Amino acid sequence: MKKLLCGLFALVMISLTPVQAETRKDNLLLRDDHPQEYVVVKGDTLWHISGRFLQSPWKWPEVWGVNPQVDNPHLIYPGDIIYLTWVDGKPRLGLKRDIYPRARVSPLERPIPAIPLKDINSFLNDNRVMSEDLLKDAPYVLGGQNNRIIAGAGDRIYARGKLLENEPRQGIYRASNEYVDPETEEFLGYEMLKIADADVATQAEDIITLDVIKSHKEIRVLDRVVPTEEARIDSIFYPKPSPEGVSGSILSVLSGVQDAGQFNVVAINRGEREGLESGHVFAIYRRGEVIKDPITKEMVTLPQERSGELMVFKVFEKVSYGLIMESTDVVSIGDEIREP
Repeated sequence: MKKLLCGLFALVMISLTPVQAETRKDNLLLRDDHPQEYVVVKGDTLWHISGRFLQSPWKWPEVWGVNPQVDNPHLIYPGDIIYLTWVDGKPRLGLKRDIYPRARVSPLERPIPAIPLKDINSFLNDNRVMSEDLLKDAPYVLGGQNNRIIAGAGDRIYARGKLLENEPRQGIYRASNEYVDPETEEFLGYEMLKIADADVATQAEDIITLDVIKSHKEIRVLDRVVPTEEARIDSIFYPKPSPEGVSGSILSVLSGVQDAGQFNVVAINRGEREGLESGHVFAIYRRGEVIKDPITKEMVTLPQERSGELMVFKVFEKVSYGLIMESTDVVSIGDEIREP
């Protein structure tokens, strides 16, 4: 039987005068149409539940209070009821369950995650951004047995070079895109897509023999051998505003299309060197359209419009991956990202 959670969300509403309200942009506001109660259902996320009550759902770490007697305050399950109440004149979000503990319907039932993990799972483990120097140093595939130039799961392949890390399990990667900063034209790295997993059988001088364990696509000559990134899928993300003064733009939509929407993954031109971490939230601004003035015949650029929010979930040196959590318009390559 799982331990039950008896924690609560805590929402601190700050009473401000009109003048103060203009200078404070971090105040936490309830939605006008917030419910009094909400029943958690399968497929919910903490972001989604917070969005039922808060105007800025990404601020849930600021509104989440926990019971110190609970080992893990993040365990909220389908069927739990989130309710709005008032304590000392301040609104609070509480959690209620049956008084007496009961076994859950399924022993495999898991608590709801912070964000939809199914939308980022493959990008955590199968995509990475590599520098030009690192890619150049990585061993490359020569071919397979019997002079095969294409291989897959169950095949033996050969590569030439020195392993970047002497690990028994290696990934076979292929460069799928080049990232260049649209403002400075600085080369930011290669988008690398994992093709297969392989175990190192032998190493003789600069020739590496590998046995392919599983493959997503056919392995080809010149694919690169790179240590596998085994990122742990963690449902606990803590959203926070992006670093002050850091802005950037969207480099690509990782699904391979030009435009994106809610729950699509995008790459942005900011990373570790700009102080980014998993959980940083950016507001997305759509580029202003260019239209022709009917009187002067001039081409006029319209103002940018806020079109959504994204949360960073994986960070590299100069590039990061972000999940679009909210979108009110199409998100496109080149759109600007700013502090939320």
